[in-house]
Amino acid sequence: MKDSSFKGNLLLLITATIWGVAFVAQSVGMDYVGPFTFNGVRFLLGGIILIPCSFILKKFQTGEKKDHDRKKLIKAGLLCGLFMFGATTFQQLGIMQTSVGKTGFITALYVILVPIFGIILGKKVGIRIWIGAVIAMAGFYLLCIKEGFFIAFGDILVFICAIIFALHIMTVDAYIPYVNGVMLSCIQFLVAGAISTVCMFLFERPSLSGILSAWQPILYAGIMSCGVAYTLQIIGQQYTNPFLASLILSLESVISVLAGWIILGEMLSFKEIVGCVLVFAAIVIAQLPARKS
Repeated sequence: MKDSSFKGNLLLLITATIWGVAFVAQSVGMDYVGPFTFNGVRFLLGGIILIPCSFILKKFQTGEKKDHDRKKLIKAGLLCGLFMFGATTFQQLGIMQTSVGKTGFITALYVILVPIFGIILGKKVGIRIWIGAVIAMAGFYLLCIKEGFFIAFGDILVFICAIIFALHIMTVDAYIPYVNGVMLSCIQFLVAGAISTVCMFLFERPSLSGILSAWQPILYAGIMSCGVAYTLQIIGQQYTNPFLASLILSLESVISVLAGWIILGEMLSFKEIVGCVLVFAAIVIAQLPARKS
């Protein structure tokens, strides 16, 4: 059981690493295409890649029901795809009207929202998770907030993004025992990509030259961030609880800062370093074994 838990946590850590580096790719990609174009192309690319992979990765299935419960698979894929589109859309709209620091902090609120939603759904949340979540939020504050905190319209949009991300994590946790995780990842990308593509033609003026100019960040975001990372998230959540999963996945913000430092040469301040240390400490505390009665 401990080996399975370690396996799940490791997969989620790899996921957070890929997502953290993806911020660099997304930052470069926005120089050439709009947000709906970028998301639409990368989501569809990730979904198409996973179609053949879903047949190869059947060894990750846990239970015979995953081959037969097609209704739950379709329902889960539609819900996850809708949540994914909604979260990324509200985040992009919000960041246009507030600071990047606030966006990172407010988005990280899903660390707290996941256990709160868990209580509403009747799940038990250990004290270690709550302590880890509080420490993680303190770390995110030091890591992301660079000016006085006040509520703006953009902040509200990003908070909606955090709520939707929390719902996505809980939805995966609810359906993953009954469906094929890789197929779920494939369907959610195709759904999110289809909706993003519609919005792309409605609200933007996409061009083939712009997409080709951004081919490198789009390929990374589509293949690694979507096709690989989200699949590892779904597989990893089979071996750990959603509250710990949300904490590990939240490391993407820390890794994005490190990636910006290593790849783009952005320097870390002392406050940001302390924030990184606190977030890592929160992950360690959340994984400490419970005391036996």
